[in-house]
Amino acid sequence: HGWYRGLWWAVVLSLVMGMVSQGVAADREEIDALNILRATMLAMRRALLGLAIGPNHILVDGNRCPDLGGCGLNCSMEAIVGGDALREEISAASILAKTARDAAMRRLDAIYPAYGVAGHKGYGTAAHREALGSKGPCPIHRRSFAPVRACLERAT
Repeated sequence: HGWYRGLWWAVVLSLVMGMVSQGVAADREEIDALNILRATMLAMRRALLGLAIGPNHILVDGNRCPDLGGCGLNCSMEAIVGGDALREEISAASILAKTARDAAMRRLDAIYPAYGVAGHKGYGTAAHREALGSKGPCPIHRRSFAPVRACLERAT
């Protein structure tokens, strides 16, 4: 069964790579309009709709699954809190997603070098908050995020 397990992993990873390469994430405007949770659910739905082969079962790292109504997908779903530490499939997908995110942050860092996004990856580190406070938000900052909103309010 070793060769079967290896083949299975190759299929899982190719599906995840396809999802990552399609750029299915929600953008800043969608996150601001919907909120982070709804935008995440939208991105998951897009990823599933973009699959060439429909899954039999979906594992979600979190406490809820996306609504698949009207998608034409007929499969089971399972939300697993802390799933990246509990399931190999989720862990592999998490690594690929973070690798794609890091590459996107490096590209954005070349456009907005003053913010250091290649280093902090968008997390609210002290360096990120300092750059935000001294330079104000740039087009990639979510306007609904409290520190960004505070900067915009101070500027007006």
